[in-house]
Order: sequence, then structure tokens, then C-alpha cells
Amino acid sequence: MANPTTRSRTMSAAARAAAKRAKRVEYLKRPEPPAPDSWDDPPVPSPEPPEQDPDTLAEPEGSAPPPRPGRRLLTAVLGALLVAALVAASLLGRQYAQDRQAESARSQALAAAKQAAPVVLSYDYRHLDRDFARARTLLTGHFKDQYGKTTRTVVGPTAKKYHGVVKATVPAASVASGSSDRVTVLLFVNQVTQSTQVSGSRLDLNRVRMTMSRTSEGWKVSAVDAL
Repeated sequence: MANPTTRSRTMSAAARAAAKRAKRVEYLKRPEPPAPDSWDDPPVPSPEPPEQDPDTLAEPEGSAPPPRPGRRLLTAVLGALLVAALVAASLLGRQYAQDRQAESARSQALAAAKQAAPVVLSYDYRHLDRDFARARTLLTGHFKDQYGKTTRTVVGPTAKKYHGVVKATVPAASVASGSSDRVTVLLFVNQVTQSTQVSGSRLDLNRVRMTMSRTSEGWKVSAVDAL
């Protein structure tokens, strides 16, 4: 019969062996850990785009093509021509306006000269003051003062002494030159003179250059020269 102590040791050894076998079986039944990400299939690289010629690259849709040197030059030339045309049109318009003003001035001055000449170049000894005063309203500037002095010191006394009567008419007149403010007019003046110094009447055919100047009161005579 076995010794109780020996039997107890045998049972303890068997229990330990059974525990080891159970631990081994439990270990073997554990699930395997997942494989690391590096074990997956390597990523397939995307194919690189083929190389293209920079000159043949397609432009983005909706973008305007860059201007070419020839087109830029054409644009600059057209711009310069447009500016030149505008400047020329402005100058022509200004010149046209000036010409219209000068033409209007010549027409007005000519009409004023034809009306003024018979008054300025005529007088009657019976009403000299009235005649000379009327003439002075048609004069301007230095010539107005000169006319007043001459009629007062020379023409008036002579006309009274010899009963002088002078009547002037203008059969023809034309513009010699002029601007918008000053016009020179050539007049053909017929003067019929009567006095105690003349038997009957004397007709004088004169040519007169009359300068007309624009004033705030209209066109007036600023000079008279016999030709």
C-alpha cells in the first residue's frame, strides 16, 4: 500500500501537469493578431502624364489667348490713328467755327460801313452841328476824337463861309480783309459838292478805305483813309 505522502505528491504533480496542458491549449486557441498595414498589398502608383510640348499645351477653357506681338502693334497703331483723327476733327471744328465767325463779322461790318459812309462824309452848312453829332455816334476810338477836332476847326468854319453842302453816296463796297473784331472795307464814294466857290455842282469820284471795329454798341468806324 502506497504511502499517503507519496500519493499526495503524485497527485500534485499530475495537477500541475494538467494545468500546464490547459494553459497551452488556451494559448493555442487565442486569435492571431491582425497583420500590420505594411503587410497589405503595396499601392499601385498612378501613371504619370506624358510629357507635352509647352507650345502645344491646351489653354484653359474660357481664357482668352495671350495677345501676339503683331496684334499689340496693330492695336497701338489704331489707337494712335483714333487720337489723331479726334485731334484733327477738333481742330477742323474750331477752324470752321472761327471761319463762320469771321464771315459773319465781315458781312455785318460791310453793311455797317455802307450805312456809315454817307453820314460821315456828308454835311450841310445849314445844320452842321446836327450832321456832325450824328456822324460821331457812328465813330469809335481815336478817330472819333480826330473827327470832332477836324470838323470843329476846319470843315465847319469853311462850310459856313462858303455855304458848303456835300452829299455822299456809296455805289459799291467790298471787304478787303477782316477778323471777328476788325474789318477793312473798300468803298467807292460819290460826293456831290455845292458851294459859292463852285459853279453848279461838282461830282467827285473817290475811293475810301474804312476800318470797322466791333464795339459793345455794334460795328463802328475806327479809321477813314482816302485812296
